[in-house]
Amino acid sequence: MQFGVFYELQLPKPWNEGDEHRLFQNSLKQVELADRLGIDYAWAVEHHFLEEYSHCASPEVFLAAAAGRTENIKIGHGIRQVIPNYNHPARTAEGIATLDLVSNGRAQFGIGEGATRLELHGFGIPAREKRNMALEAAEQVANMLVMNPYPGYESENFSVPCRNVVPKPLQKPHPPMWMACTNRDTIRVAAKLGVGALAFSFLDPDEARNWSKIYYDIIKSDECVPIGHAVNANIAMVSAFSLHHDRETAIRQGQEGFEFFGFAMRQLVAEDVKPGRTTIWEDFQAQRKVNDDEMVAAAAGQNENDAAGLMHAPGIGTPDDFRAHVRKFEEAGVDQIIFLQQAGRNTHEQICDSLNLFAEEVLPEFKAKQAAKAAAKEAELAPYIEAALSRKQKMPTMKDEDIPIVRASVKSVQVNKGKAA
Repeated sequence: MQFGVFYELQLPKPWNEGDEHRLFQNSLKQVELADRLGIDYAWAVEHHFLEEYSHCASPEVFLAAAAGRTENIKIGHGIRQVIPNYNHPARTAEGIATLDLVSNGRAQFGIGEGATRLELHGFGIPAREKRNMALEAAEQVANMLVMNPYPGYESENFSVPCRNVVPKPLQKPHPPMWMACTNRDTIRVAAKLGVGALAFSFLDPDEARNWSKIYYDIIKSDECVPIGHAVNANIAMVSAFSLHHDRETAIRQGQEGFEFFGFAMRQLVAEDVKPGRTTIWEDFQAQRKVNDDEMVAAAAGQNENDAAGLMHAPGIGTPDDFRAHVRKFEEAGVDQIIFLQQAGRNTHEQICDSLNLFAEEVLPEFKAKQAAKAAAKEAELAPYIEAALSRKQKMPTMKDEDIPIVRASVKSVQVNKGKAA
């Protein structure tokens, strides 16, 4: 089992002067801490115009800053919006390769498409075509990262002539590719494409086991045809995260932020929005059915039969609670747990305290098993991955004589005996 920290960069209103600056700086400090503690991944989303919910509109900048402050933690786009209306594929390829170089080969390339009207309509993207547009672009980004030169491409969605897209990434053939997944259908898509699944859904262990079986059954089948030039067979799942030796304190510090995370996304998808005038935090407080005192009271005698709505989120509690939580998902076949620690109004100090407590009392058990489990998994999947890569239809490379010459835009001026020729 591996572990990651996750950033939407949430900032509920009301906003005060300096709040955004403080949010970014504290988040970078948290990534630094996660790196020192031995946590494996730092993920940042890409969203646009989603005020209060996500201020992470330029993850390439945030992740580059994080790379410069850290040494070992993997630096992940979770995800990059790859539809050309958001980011031209050549610019995405250049950015991913640059991030890989400045991080000494730690970049992770998650692909996504966006889901809200604010984003899709803001960039003129037809909702019904977004999946095909995203996968088309992602495949070409992978080609740009490995081909010298890239032969060029033309479709209704974007075009680029023959060019050598530089720089090239340090990781070969390219950084591991991932895909945002929210249901069983997208888990199937990720497996068929040979990319890691970033499961941004909060599942119980039984459903996680179902997702894992679906995913790895496809990875091992003829259905897996990689979209990239490598297979990244991994499932990562997001979990609530707030730890304290006193369970009641953990709930008070983390439950409200966890609930806001889900509420804000539903609000942005299902409700009308007036840009610049959102009241998402205010609406959340007005509609929250159970307050912290009621949640804490229910947790005092909590068991599996407690009424729905009075159960605090798995991942919020004591180190022992979290250790048991991780074990269940490890047994279900999940490869990575991603902490949803920066949500709502969870404070920087409380987030750091939870990370330190996790590293002291939970991480050692799972860290000790990482190398052996990774080696066993690699050996088991090796023949299936080899077979999957043999099924990939690669873009043909160009012979030297077929590479077009890009003509100069002006004629050179030759001087002969003091006169222009």
